[in-house]
Amino acid sequence: MLLRDKVVVVSGVGPGLGRSIALRCANAGADVVLAARTRRNLDEVAKEVTELGRRAVTVPTDITDGDAAQELVRTTVDSFGRVDALVNNAFAIPPMTDLLDVDLDAVRTGFETNVLAALRLTRLCAPELERGGGSVVMINSAVLRHSRRTFGAYKMAKSSLLSLAQSLSTELGPRGVRVNSVAPGYIWAGTLQWYFGYLAEQRGVEAQQVYDETAATIDLRKLPEPDEIADAVVFLTSSLARAITGQCLDVNGGEYHH
Repeated sequence: MLLRDKVVVVSGVGPGLGRSIALRCANAGADVVLAARTRRNLDEVAKEVTELGRRAVTVPTDITDGDAAQELVRTTVDSFGRVDALVNNAFAIPPMTDLLDVDLDAVRTGFETNVLAALRLTRLCAPELERGGGSVVMINSAVLRHSRRTFGAYKMAKSSLLSLAQSLSTELGPRGVRVNSVAPGYIWAGTLQWYFGYLAEQRGVEAQQVYDETAATIDLRKLPEPDEIADAVVFLTSSLARAITGQCLDVNGGEYHH
């Protein structure tokens, strides 16, 4: 019960990592506020939270919209009276194209969701977080650790998000608010499972072979699952990490060392 009776706001709640973050927080004793564009995803996760004995409030939200973000924070305070933690999980993948060719307007759109929306939501939550000595966790990516072709626009956005988290840590630290990042590597969930199946079909092999070949490049020889990444979020949100701020915790099974 690391988060007993805390109130955690999670953006970008879908069937993957956002769901796991919400449920692991609830399992640790928190009530959760679920934000995403798709109402159906929110309702399904909210039902699972209540089955764990915790309260859930759903707020359909486009976090790139200032009024919608304000409504999210307002609904949270009206429902629970406070905000103890914010998990900025919402993201958008920019075009997977070489930087020499990428459409700059599409890059700007990616920055709106990946960086500016996270800044906006953190600013809106900051007064409430300050009241209880709360924390913010930014969900980043292992793209920070490599420079593969076509990932340039995504790396630009996530590198900016890391800089944002570090700068906010410096600004909010004196006010008792911690800001950290979690950088997942592979996430063994629906999208990746589908992709490995696709690769296997193209090669005429079993999907397990694609998995094994990929896992062989990782120290622990397995791909991290959503709950394992979500547990790192719970840790950084909890009092166990009370002296940790401005840090980025890589959760990649040892694929990259940092």
